[in-house]
Amino acid sequence: MGLFLTVEGPDGAGKTTQIELLRDYLSAKGYDIIVCREPGGTPISEAVRNVILNKEFTEMGHMTELLLYAAARAQLIEEVIRPALEDGKIVICDRFVESSAVYQGIARGMGIDLVYEVNQFAIGDTMPDLTIMIDLDAEAGISRKKKQAELDRMESETIDFHKKVVEGYRQLASLHPERIYTVDGNLPIEEIHQQIVSQVNKKFHGKG
Repeated sequence: MGLFLTVEGPDGAGKTTQIELLRDYLSAKGYDIIVCREPGGTPISEAVRNVILNKEFTEMGHMTELLLYAAARAQLIEEVIRPALEDGKIVICDRFVESSAVYQGIARGMGIDLVYEVNQFAIGDTMPDLTIMIDLDAEAGISRKKKQAELDRMESETIDFHKKVVEGYRQLASLHPERIYTVDGNLPIEEIHQQIVSQVNKKFHGKG
């Protein structure tokens, strides 16, 4: 089996930049890397993403949102993640089930247990070997996003919602310290990268 890495964090935390740096680092070492994102990563999952993040769908119910994320995740696992892992590749995924636990479970108030129960049907036993959580305060993250592009439906939520997301990630990291590694998103990009590389290398040694 390959290695399954996920990168989590609030909107604007710098996940995309760190995923690109990690991909380049591992590729240079000769590893076969698959990078994917949630929701998305397959034609079906990308179509679901367009529904979830459509700013016009303000009436979307919380359970609908949760199930749509789980559906997109199920397709991504079946079509991309599981086959890649079975081929011995390294999969780096931008967000995974922890995002649902935080955004729907905590910030939406649906409960972490419910989120994991629903997603059990989607993910089966496919869980990350290591989750990197980039920690950044809500105000700083949303300020970064506004400078980058127009905000989508989730990014356009209230600042109180995004504060709940940040606290949710911190809560989740404290619940699963054996798998979720937290890095300070205020650090210089290269320093964050070096911390992530250190954790990934430790995980390789653990599997070796």
